[in-house]
Amino acid sequence: MEHVYIRSTAQGAPTAVVRGSREWQMVVEPVRWFERVPWWETSQRMPRGQGRVDVEVWQVQVRLGSNVRSSIATWELVRDGAGGGWCLRGEEVAAA
Repeated sequence: MEHVYIRSTAQGAPTAVVRGSREWQMVVEPVRWFERVPWWETSQRMPRGQGRVDVEVWQVQVRLGSNVRSSIATWELVRDGAGGGWCLRGEEVAAA
């Protein structure tokens, strides 16, 4: 997964995604949910000292800068459990 930088509101909702040197702006209100971390796929026991069993995910629809002609992309942003940063998981471009 690709690491990205997120600009967010005081409440933590993403307002922009910085990917490489480009800034992508939100087109619609982002949607948040939590997913279970599949630790059982790599271990028989939950790692000791790791109380985190859920991961935060935001689905966002973004457009490159303020360019209204830019295609709209739908991305899933996943919080990196190790450093607290964000990763981009998959990407789908929707018709503008």
